[in-house]
Amino acid sequence: MTKTVVVLDYGSGNLRSAQRALQRVGAEVEVTADPGAALSADGLVVPGVGAFEACMTGLRKIGGEKLIADRVAAGRPVLGVCVGMQILFARGVEFGVETEGCGQWPGAVVRLDAPVIPHMGWNVVDAAAGSPLFKGLDANTRFYFVHSYAAQQWEGGSDALLTWATHHVPFLAAVEDGPLSATQFHPEKSGDAGAALLGNWIEGL
Repeated sequence: MTKTVVVLDYGSGNLRSAQRALQRVGAEVEVTADPGAALSADGLVVPGVGAFEACMTGLRKIGGEKLIADRVAAGRPVLGVCVGMQILFARGVEFGVETEGCGQWPGAVVRLDAPVIPHMGWNVVDAAAGSPLFKGLDANTRFYFVHSYAAQQWEGGSDALLTWATHHVPFLAAVEDGPLSATQFHPEKSGDAGAALLGNWIEGL
């Protein structure tokens, strides 16, 4: 049976490339801000590019944080991508300004302490043991990153599966926590590796 996925349109993110990547792995995909569609779909993808504060402003305009919270509370899968991962945390700190996030996970998203920013390009990850998202992908698989900020410690529940990467300092590259999953990298820009990861997520819906 074909799985239905909504890519949440709140004015941020590579909506069409996310849509195409999900269609490639067999999902029926709609790009919309409609709450009914976002709540009823098998899976919800929350994309995001740019600044944490701008993404949260756009998300709040469509009640996106409540949609995410309602889905998670009902055990319905959500996947955050790039800044769509960052806004799941309690807060983001950019240029000395602190912005409240969705608060699904405690902790802050802060600037990477690295000589070259942004972290842009292909990088390996240290996938969590038994990770459904990274099933079938070997340890030297590379994913595509573009970001200057990241969650650099985990303050959430001990049951979460944590995948790390390093750009001068370690940071969270992915989190799998019950129905809520997220990647700091862009699966839709990560070629066959990204398609495999999205396929694994779709399989679990």
